[in-house]
Amino acid sequence: MDTATDPTAGQTGELSFEDALKRLEEIVRLLEKGEAPLDQSIELYQEGDRLKRQCEARLKAAQARIEQIALGADGRPAGATAFDGS
Repeated sequence: MDTATDPTAGQTGELSFEDALKRLEEIVRLLEKGEAPLDQSIELYQEGDRLKRQCEARLKAAQARIEQIALGADGRPAGATAFDGS
């Protein structure tokens, strides 16, 4: 698969979470059909693996941000604390 036939090839890091997830779902469908030649299947699998890791990292970061929301005495969000990412 090359960038001439796939505008997202090589751009996985630039995709939004939603676009990365859509592309990952498309790759799964293509691989499940079993119609792609071996070389293309390997490339699709590698792209899918990159997208999966990207989505997991973004979900982990979002979860960390959510966990950093500070609650006030009434139990309502009162602000956020800094998240250092470690």
